[in-house]
Amino acid sequence: MFLYILCLAALYFLYRWYRESKTVPNKSDKYVYITGCDSGFGNLLARHLDKRGFCVIAACFTEKGEEDLQKGSSNRLATVHLDVTKTESVRKAADFLKNKVGGKGLWGVVNNAGVSIPSGPCDWLSIEDYKSMLDVNLHGVIAVTLSVLPLIKKAKGRVVNVASVFGRISPFGGPYCVSKYGVEAFNDSLRRNMVPFGVKVLCIEPGFFRTSVTDIDILRDCAKKLWTKLPQEIKDEYGSNYLDKVETMLKEKFMKMPDGDLMKVVSCMEHALSAVHPRTRYSPGWDAKFFWIPLSYMPTCIADYLLLKDAIFPEKSVI
Repeated sequence: MFLYILCLAALYFLYRWYRESKTVPNKSDKYVYITGCDSGFGNLLARHLDKRGFCVIAACFTEKGEEDLQKGSSNRLATVHLDVTKTESVRKAADFLKNKVGGKGLWGVVNNAGVSIPSGPCDWLSIEDYKSMLDVNLHGVIAVTLSVLPLIKKAKGRVVNVASVFGRISPFGGPYCVSKYGVEAFNDSLRRNMVPFGVKVLCIEPGFFRTSVTDIDILRDCAKKLWTKLPQEIKDEYGSNYLDKVETMLKEKFMKMPDGDLMKVVSCMEHALSAVHPRTRYSPGWDAKFFWIPLSYMPTCIADYLLLKDAIFPEKSVI
């Protein structure tokens, strides 16, 4: 019986590998729009797809990002300035794309732009802290997608939304997980809405990878800035040495967690754009596959226990 099940599983994975190995033709005629290309996944994806023969339109937040990306890239790659939080900037970029792609339409948009700060315990943050991140990580994804959706529908193309494994489970406070849960919801509703138009909507849910989003120095500095703004009452609740404990935890545990191989994520993005039969969801990273996603399906009491057992508690904790 065991061997029978094993053979069926092997046949299933062989069939899936064969089905997913088929790629779309004529990549040189296909335009792909990528946001957040100044660094990290977006920058690497833009360079990678350019080498693969796609016509890449890379959106950068800074002029330096545009200049650096153009160096060493082919003449197929074009850059455009984009601030996903500004309606006018999103519109101008969409107009640029419309003129660039012409009647072909846009094969793919990759909503990669995102930020991870401010992050901290929920009672350290204001509603403005939430709004500033939601404007980038959620509202920006929606605004960019809607601005180019007619072009995507024309090409019967792809929408690739970069969420996070923390769009499935919230191990820490603040707006990051909130924004990624929102991306997941937008992705699911859009995917179903676009089925009649032949548009595929895919979601990338990375685990911990070594980018600016997981940079320990940036996260530590953010925690210090938030701490200085706190009323004395909250500082007393957490204790004067709370920040020191957080910094120690970041150095001892968090520093070891991020995966340095960004190509694991980029390869998923490429497959979502180039496969004839892409997956609905991609979860790059061993931590995502074997810890975070399984944890998200566990009973809440078990998930809470596992997430809290090594947590740093305030000085006046009742636990």
